Amino acid sequence: MIKITKPGLLTSVQDLGRYGFQKYGVITSGVMDTTAHRIANSLVGNDENEATLELTLLGPDMEFHEDTLIAICGGNLSPSIDGKPVKLWRSVLVSAGSKLKFGGCKTGCRAYLAVAGGFNVPEVMNSKSTYLRAGIGGHNGKALQNDDELSIGKPSELSEKITKVLAAKRGENKFVEMQWTISSDFISSSASKPQVRVMKGRQYDWFTTESQMKLFTEHFEVTSQSDRMGYRLKGPQLELQEKQEMLSEAVSFGTIQVPSEGNPIVLLADRQTTGGYPKIGQIATVDLSIMAQLKPGDKVQFVEVSHEVAQQLYLDREKKLHQLKQGIALKIRQESK
Repeated sequence: MIKITKPGLLTSVQDLGRYGFQKYGVITSGVMDTTAHRIANSLVGNDENEATLELTLLGPDMEFHEDTLIAICGGNLSPSIDGKPVKLWRSVLVSAGSKLKFGGCKTGCRAYLAVAGGFNVPEVMNSKSTYLRAGIGGHNGKALQNDDELSIGKPSELSEKITKVLAAKRGENKFVEMQWTISSDFISSSASKPQVRVMKGRQYDWFTTESQMKLFTEHFEVTSQSDRMGYRLKGPQLELQEKQEMLSEAVSFGTIQVPSEGNPIVLLADRQTTGGYPKIGQIATVDLSIMAQLKPGDKVQFVEVSHEVAQQLYLDREKKLHQLKQGIALKIRQESK
């Protein structure tokens, strides 16, 4: 069991999302950075859809009431166990009685904490994800609060092998980290103005030539009016050739809508099911994790990419993630002999 002693800015239980219910008006929710979430689960031997804790900007403090295999991936929120820094992107075995804390945000915006066996919370509509506005899923449908207690599920066979390998190296230490980590290919860039690849949206041709050019040549800044539902951006005004009315259409993670004032909105994990603003672009799936790690004040540049290239980039990433999971399992088998 894990006890929360300080909740942090926004800490919630999330998995890969609540799919199949958008036709009833139920949003998808789920993690913002799917790559960090999936890798964190792989490092502790979980199925990649198992729920993790999503930590935003200022992480929580927590106590472990049992020996627990964890992994922290995504943004660097300065984690430490009993005052000693903990490395990201690797398996870590924490002893019972230890305290995990987070400090300042060094890079990114969101970190993901996976535990072997996952968090034992009930599924709502086939998902453990917290939908904050509706108050469903996760732990009591809310962001974590002081004194919340989270029970842990049964670890997998691979989780137990990873734990055994680390336990043999722990000695008298409060925690022990795996010596190897993942390839840097999976870690989002910490560039001050990252580039995010974007496909032309359904209403791209409605915009003026100047606006089309600005979308792919200017920088946009994430404003403070941003959350898990969407990022409001500030930058050059994007204008329509002429005012047009449109029916609401389906939207997805990474859809870039432009309301009448001309400042784009990037729809994210807690997006609505449909939208009535013109869609100038759609962020390529492989770069959604980059977008999810931006915080207010960060700037981003959009780079045009074709649907065909975006699809190939997605397939290449999925192949690498599959190879990563196979590599972790093989490495553990070798070390457990």
